[in-house]
Amino acid sequence: MTLDAGERSRLTRVAVDAAVGAADIIRKAAGSSAALLWESKGTADFVTEVDRNAEEHILSVLTREFPGAAFIGEEFSPAAVPGSGLTFVIDPLDGTTNFLHGFPHYAVSIGASQDGELLAGAILNVQTRELFAATAGGGATLNGETIRASQETDPQRSLIGTGFPFKQVEHLPLFLRQFERVTRSTAGIRRAGSAALDLADTACGRFDAFWELGLAPWDVAAGLLLIREAGGIVTHLDGSPAAPAFGAYVAGGPAMHPWLLETLRAAENG
Repeated sequence: MTLDAGERSRLTRVAVDAAVGAADIIRKAAGSSAALLWESKGTADFVTEVDRNAEEHILSVLTREFPGAAFIGEEFSPAAVPGSGLTFVIDPLDGTTNFLHGFPHYAVSIGASQDGELLAGAILNVQTRELFAATAGGGATLNGETIRASQETDPQRSLIGTGFPFKQVEHLPLFLRQFERVTRSTAGIRRAGSAALDLADTACGRFDAFWELGLAPWDVAAGLLLIREAGGIVTHLDGSPAAPAFGAYVAGGPAMHPWLLETLRAAENG
């Protein structure tokens, strides 16, 4: 079933509403005893009661507005990728480690797809309240203002975002080779600890390009649509069109994405 422009816009509005409510829950809990109720799920991988409370709020809003929709998220379907029908891909608190340490850079991320096609997305920076939103065919915005991906053409002037593969250390040798090549050719690299916000910052041109290994569908679903609707390019590391899945992602403006992809690929063989 194909959704028309009005239906796609409604998906975005509801995703935004759900994200705003979840961000309120997280913001109120920051620095409280609730923020200290956490458990480890694996190497450098944590979940808090705040994650769960925010997730419950998001699910309550989305199920009320879209009964019958499917949901993918780290806590309730950790092996799933979007399939047929209407599916919401949710990260209630992207940047949990930042949250636990009082580092004010974390977000709520909600993406929506129909039969595997991304149609709507919202990413809300909890502490700055910057709201990024996108609707398929309708563009991308930051706090209601249209955003565009970077038009930078010179790598020497570029600022690149990335994330370290701390959860999957088997990727570390490749990442370090990539890191060295990119460092030698650009004005700088930044790593802030939230893939969702990194993608949003790429969509609005703060980053000229971005790459990260070992991401999951809930890390990227909303951000992929933001970048495309902002005129950017996003692919997997092999150059294939990006879809919410498990793997590596490369994103950037029309000139910087091809350059970064080529640079990263050159590092694969040392």
